[in-house]
Amino acid sequence: MPSAVLSPGTRRDLLEAVFWIARENRAAALGLRDSIKGAALRIGRHPHLGIERSALAGLPIRFLVLTGYPYVLVYDADRQPALILRILHGARDLPEIFAR
Repeated sequence: MPSAVLSPGTRRDLLEAVFWIARENRAAALGLRDSIKGAALRIGRHPHLGIERSALAGLPIRFLVLTGYPYVLVYDADRQPALILRILHGARDLPEIFAR
């Protein structure tokens, strides 16, 4: 199966996170990028891997926490290939983000 696809908004989220982390620790920023690439491959192979949280967003979306990083991938497993909608820091107010 192919890798999950990053939406344009997800690409922006990724660049923001990587540039923010790289200011202090370039290796950690590259590690985050690689972790997201690996997660996209896993989601592509196993789209129902993450936890479904339809009530949170009012949409049939899933959440996958990145191992070793405080980030969450938000994705649509019903798309072919799966579509990663956002990369969000776990400390953000997720209900507020999805209320918009």
